[in-house]
Amino acid sequence: MHQPRHPRKTVAARRQGAHPLAFAALIAANVMLAFGSWFVRMADTGPVASAFWRIAIATPVLLALAMAGGWRPARIGRRLWVLFALAGLCFAADLGSWHIGILKTSMANATLFGNSAILFFPVYGFLALRTWPSRAQAIALALAAIGAALLMGRSYQLDSRHLAGDLLCLLAGLLYTFYFIIMARVRLTMAPLPALALATGASVLPLLALALLMGERIWPHDWTPLIALALVSQVIGQSMLIYALGQMTPLVVGIALLVQPVVAATVGWLVYDERLGGADLIGAALVAVALVLVRQPEPEPEPATLAPADTGPR
Repeated sequence: MHQPRHPRKTVAARRQGAHPLAFAALIAANVMLAFGSWFVRMADTGPVASAFWRIAIATPVLLALAMAGGWRPARIGRRLWVLFALAGLCFAADLGSWHIGILKTSMANATLFGNSAILFFPVYGFLALRTWPSRAQAIALALAAIGAALLMGRSYQLDSRHLAGDLLCLLAGLLYTFYFIIMARVRLTMAPLPALALATGASVLPLLALALLMGERIWPHDWTPLIALALVSQVIGQSMLIYALGQMTPLVVGIALLVQPVVAATVGWLVYDERLGGADLIGAALVAVALVLVRQPEPEPEPATLAPADTGPR
């Protein structure tokens, strides 16, 4: 088991200039993650079943990578097992609601709302520290709320089913926040890759149970989209994101996250002819500005124990 890094050293490292390779990995990770919604649409299983295969295929690969990096299974305390179980349930619920939402809204909206955890997590920080947001943070949250309202309002005007998909993806973002909070605790005592591997594995059975309960088709005819989903989004994308998160400042990460909805919207336009209206563009721009503002470095709290886990968005 790896020793936890001191929070002050972690924050200091992120504020220092990072190697260009880290920035390249950050951009590539967001491009990879943006293709997840397309792979879900291409899969010939149910949406929750595709989430199950994403995790089931990725888990042994992540475990192998963790062990190749020097990690070895060791005695894990009861508290950590409980946290992994909770993280697995949150991640399973997150993926399940997000994958269903992907089929009910545009790819751009699904990607944007599915990654809204970076807006929810600061709210948790404000409540936990019993403090009010700064002026910049308050402006960011207000812009995000207005932008989300414009995006969902436009979706409802065009097709009421889009509003349901937007809300499901927004729920996924909230569940992903709970996953972040739990994994922040886990990351105090474990390195990122083995922690990610074990939390990922803990979501396999809940996703399978949910897919069976919903009566979805489990076994695919075409494995290509599912393998691509597991390797591109879960293994490659999140692994590169974890590597970059430890070296880049929050501001840079926040700006880079905007690559995901841009790529997803481009794919949706080219493949599904999903064109954005003026309200959608304004809403997306407001949310984008909010994402940048909310990820700007703030003075480090005392004690510094609420830093987001190195798990990253999907």
